[in-house]
Amino acid sequence: MGTLESERTTTGWAARDPSGILSPYTYTLRNTGPEDVYVKIICCGICHTDLHQAKNDLGMSNYPMVPGHEVVGEVIEVGSNVTKFKAGDIVGVGCIVGCCRNCRPCNTDNEQYCNKKIWSYNDVYTDGKPTQGGFASALVADQKFVVKIPDGMAMEQAAPLLCAGVTVYSPLHHFGLKQSGLRGGILGLGGVGHMGVKIAKAFGHHVTVISSSDKKRVEALEHLGADEYLVSSDAEGMQRAADSLDYIIDTVPVFHPLEPYLSILKVDGKLILTGVINTPLQFVSPMVMLGRKSITGSFIGSMKETEEMLEFCKEKELTSMIEVVKLDYINEAFERLEKNDVRYRFVVDIAGSKIDQ
Repeated sequence: MGTLESERTTTGWAARDPSGILSPYTYTLRNTGPEDVYVKIICCGICHTDLHQAKNDLGMSNYPMVPGHEVVGEVIEVGSNVTKFKAGDIVGVGCIVGCCRNCRPCNTDNEQYCNKKIWSYNDVYTDGKPTQGGFASALVADQKFVVKIPDGMAMEQAAPLLCAGVTVYSPLHHFGLKQSGLRGGILGLGGVGHMGVKIAKAFGHHVTVISSSDKKRVEALEHLGADEYLVSSDAEGMQRAADSLDYIIDTVPVFHPLEPYLSILKVDGKLILTGVINTPLQFVSPMVMLGRKSITGSFIGSMKETEEMLEFCKEKELTSMIEVVKLDYINEAFERLEKNDVRYRFVVDIAGSKIDQ
């Protein structure tokens, strides 16, 4: 199918100010261009970043804003030059929907690091219109930024993988941490952290969950399959764990000291930051120097890594632990997410919601 002659409207749930409260909002979708895929949204995960953006925690929010970047839906129409997809395909759209295609990151399948990347929402597309996210009935996206959901994978399970899943898969892939036998740490057991445990275990790693309290111990060890559980305030336990981990994936999205976690890395160990934090983090340099340790970061993953991760999760039969809600519950879901009251990812049933109420 080719370009539509007229633009379509759709309805989403948008934040209109830093209160972060979402309510129905009708807006225009761009024409389906030659490279575009028109997607009817079926479900969308809720990420902590959605909360940050809706409440302007990062100081860069533009309103009205329809959040949501863990989008799964059905292809309704494709542009004339689209080769990857056809009507009826079940597909996913993640955090970004555009890039410059000319810079070094873009030319090395690392488009998520392009300085001109376009976010799925709270950004401006090449046509000058604001981008809007997945808490809506439909979207239009360039085929480059759309991925096929593997056959047989439940749609509501696939949604969190498009951000939480690839956020932990990408650094393990990039930093050469996929071989079995490594000892890894997952700091923080939320939406990203619980997928970190599952993916690291699937690679054959010995996995330690590190948390600020003991309340998730049973969940981590018995339900998610972690090998050990460390409470960061337990000085003796942390001391026993000194110099024991090859890497730590730090998923915590709020300010926290880094020294306790640097101390439990081996020589050449890596502390990989994945949580979005709007205040500076601190550490003393000997903690890094005396073990040749690295503090680094990783941001979601490339489209290629996203496709690899989805196939890996299908092969290993990995699933997210989710709570499915309707759109009219989304503000309560945001409140609960802010209190970490979810195990471990909300997924909004868009297709089953009365979206314009």
